[in-house]
Amino acid sequence: FGGARALQCPAVTWGALCNGEPFWRHRCVFLTGSMTMATGGMSSPPSVPRHTNRLINEKSPYLLQHAHNPVDWYPWGQEAFDKAKNENKLIFLSVGYSTCHWCHVMEEESFKNKEIGEIMNKNFVCIKVDREERPDVDKVYMTFVQATSGGGGWPMSVWLTPDLKPFAGGTYFPPEDGVHRVGFRTVLLRIAEQWKENKDALLQNSQKILEALLHVSEIRVQGQESPPPSKEVMATCLQQLSNSYDEDYGGFSKSPKFPTPVNLNFLFTYWALHRTTPEGARALQMALHTLKMMAHGGIHDHICQGFHRYSTDQHWHVPHFEKMLYDQGQLAATYSRAFQISGDEFFANVVQDILLYVSRDLSDQAGGFYSAEDADSYPTTASEEKREGAFCVWTAEEIRALLPDPVEGATEGTTLGDVFMHHYGVKETGNVSPMQDPHQELKGKNVLIVRYSPELTAAKFGLEAGRLGALLREGRRRLSAARAQRPRPHLDTKMLAAWNGLMISGFAQAGVALAEQEYVSRAARAAAFLRRHLFDPASGRLLRSCYRGEENTVEQSAVPIQGFLEDYVFVIQALFDLYEASLEQSWLEWALQLQHMQDKLFWDPKGFAYFSSEAGDPSLLLRLKNDQDGAEPAANSVTVTNLLRAACYSGHKEWVEKAGQILAAFSERLQKIPIALPEMARATAVFHQTLKQVVICGDPQGEDTKEMLRCVHSIFSPNKVLMLADGDSSGFLYRQLPFLASLERKEGKATAYLCSNFSCSLPVTSPQELRGMLCP
Repeated sequence: FGGARALQCPAVTWGALCNGEPFWRHRCVFLTGSMTMATGGMSSPPSVPRHTNRLINEKSPYLLQHAHNPVDWYPWGQEAFDKAKNENKLIFLSVGYSTCHWCHVMEEESFKNKEIGEIMNKNFVCIKVDREERPDVDKVYMTFVQATSGGGGWPMSVWLTPDLKPFAGGTYFPPEDGVHRVGFRTVLLRIAEQWKENKDALLQNSQKILEALLHVSEIRVQGQESPPPSKEVMATCLQQLSNSYDEDYGGFSKSPKFPTPVNLNFLFTYWALHRTTPEGARALQMALHTLKMMAHGGIHDHICQGFHRYSTDQHWHVPHFEKMLYDQGQLAATYSRAFQISGDEFFANVVQDILLYVSRDLSDQAGGFYSAEDADSYPTTASEEKREGAFCVWTAEEIRALLPDPVEGATEGTTLGDVFMHHYGVKETGNVSPMQDPHQELKGKNVLIVRYSPELTAAKFGLEAGRLGALLREGRRRLSAARAQRPRPHLDTKMLAAWNGLMISGFAQAGVALAEQEYVSRAARAAAFLRRHLFDPASGRLLRSCYRGEENTVEQSAVPIQGFLEDYVFVIQALFDLYEASLEQSWLEWALQLQHMQDKLFWDPKGFAYFSSEAGDPSLLLRLKNDQDGAEPAANSVTVTNLLRAACYSGHKEWVEKAGQILAAFSERLQKIPIALPEMARATAVFHQTLKQVVICGDPQGEDTKEMLRCVHSIFSPNKVLMLADGDSSGFLYRQLPFLASLERKEGKATAYLCSNFSCSLPVTSPQELRGMLCP
């Protein structure tokens, strides 16, 4: 993944890499490598807005944040496209999301500036897009920015011809020129001038760029290619991860450090398939060490739970403070697997911590999950300027004042504050390096990070090790109460089908691994929310998003956004996970219906694999197939396993064939750089190993059945699917899989069979025997 390189365009050369995936290196790096110095802070909102534009009619929290800019913003749509064509004007496209720190900075500096707004309105049709609502639009133009600059991020700024072809772009721009940078005002004026003087050349260049993008973005099967061999793909992926692994702090880069659950899930699968080898042991060690270091780090919110988006340093210490739903969902599932594998309660505690945060702070009353919490907030109720991390950081003085109590049994004069500050690395002058704080927003502040083991902290103060846990818990409780008095960061109350799917999987898998029925119930409630608010039963299609309305109602856009590939894939995965956790067959039935619809809307019958968006939208220049597992796994990666699970539950062999065709389409990438697709590399092994159907024949309420199910749930086995044969021949599963009728309970006891390709093992009736079959 390249660092910052200049953005080469026909008209201009510029760019900055902000706040995105692991292509870049600091909170914001200019092409010269110098840190940005944002001017001005976040002012408190005026009581009476001086301007209102048409974004006031939108539902997206991000678009609504810009509804009072002096810029004449349009949402993405025909009205804006028609205006650009009728007036022969260029389009300025700005893409971001509501909890994006640098999006706030650019709005404050440029989009709220009356003079810059006048330049924009005079020369361009200005369009705002919420990338979380419209990942299809974001992906098309991000492909352009990355291809021409070597990097990308948000806010994304792209200039388009009236027929939507990109010709220039970048990310964040400061408002005015600096020594090493071109300001936004200058860029706007230069591009407007180019359009007047060199229109034909600009149009020709935009056409050439589009043709090049079409060529480089095409993913298709070459000839008669077959799925790549899993042994080589898995070995290469392990080697590439091992080479990039940070032995000291875990993770797979120096900085910034992203959680990347896709890497950890690959390592768990590798271990499960190679348990007795040195490579298997190495895979497990890398995954568990990374998860421990993340949980100890400042990226983990030790006071109010959950995980921040990424850390800006090597040590998981100073985070970018926003919290995203997709991280919480994936990490809950990953830490659940770590607990299943290791039996270490530490990992179970982290799962409970994540799910407490989501239940309390990201849950809608109707059952859905909100998208994100912002990084920026007002330090106090009297503040006029927002600061990044203000809600989360502490001065040593604050902690001393909150925790003044002397600690009995400790060395003389020790207070609760002393113990707490030592354990969490708090320093009198603050513990954030200036390198991690270019705008001095965190000067004198502390980001809590676990610096010592409980044993070492206890020993320093002469305490019994068993007492420390209660002292730290009390300290965290008081800091949490104090934090509740601070102004909260902005909450993005948009609810997305895809991210809700990831979170349902997190709750369902945690419920299974930790034997917590309450988590399974929460997952079922969210799935019912999806069926009620993000699914159209008349057409059988998913919708992308809905929104919290007035008085906690759930609202939909005037023209609802149809679901994208990732919405189908993550929801289908969630429904399979929920079935295995609850054994409620209606979730299974819905999952298979959605899989048929996904095939109909997105499958590429010529090149194989699925397009990210459906055909027929004239405003989309490219139909793309995402080829990278990043902060979220690519939809095609997850769908390989979905298809194999769907085939097991339905008997439809064509889904196994489709899974193989996806792997064939991505074969070259999987063989050369599988580290870019660790989730698909993992699925390659599952494909070649063949999924095993674990069938439990028994009474769902019987204790012997529950014991067998507990046994299955306690084992991490990446190539199994679980089903309950309850004897009801009229039920959905028996109708799909006639062979289930031939499986019987042995001596009236709950009986387990391991089936593959419609042939089954000898029956077993004890959990011990079943464990032996699942862990050969």
